[in-house]
Amino acid sequence: MKRIALALFFSLICISMIKEDKSLYDFKVKDINGDIFKMSSLRGKKVLIVNVASKCGLTPQYEKLQQLYETYKDKNFVVIGFPANNFNGQEPGTNEEIKTFCRLTYDVTFPMMSKIDVVGENKAPIYKWLTEKTENGKMDAEVQWNFQKFMIDEEGKLIDSVSPRQDPFCAKIVDWIEGKKK
Repeated sequence: MKRIALALFFSLICISMIKEDKSLYDFKVKDINGDIFKMSSLRGKKVLIVNVASKCGLTPQYEKLQQLYETYKDKNFVVIGFPANNFNGQEPGTNEEIKTFCRLTYDVTFPMMSKIDVVGENKAPIYKWLTEKTENGKMDAEVQWNFQKFMIDEEGKLIDSVSPRQDPFCAKIVDWIEGKKK
């Protein structure tokens, strides 16, 4: 009986270690055009993942996110937008409507993915990884609202998150991109 319990215990430890080894690079998602986007294509880059919405009081952050992307894209940095309609129906459009809105209103050129759920029982797997310590091995960080920002390092590991109301050019994000130690 002790051997069975011990074997079960070690099995659980091994399973938990495997989950902690999961990285951003393990995910494939659909981009806004419906094509497969391999997150492994971002290997070696710092990635800022943001759940976005077109009809939110924070929607003007698209402009700053685009500026941030333009400023640092040549320094191994990328912004990835994930449209989501989880907060008060603030992203009601189709992928095509979202793409057109972003292009015409904010001249967004950073990669945009297909609309997903970032909370609830239909939460996309990538957002389970971003928000659940059991998946990312780092922290729990439930999405509070549209425009929550998740920072992922060059090795595909979650580093931290920034609240929706924080400006994309806040010191926490810029210092992280520039590699400044606190």
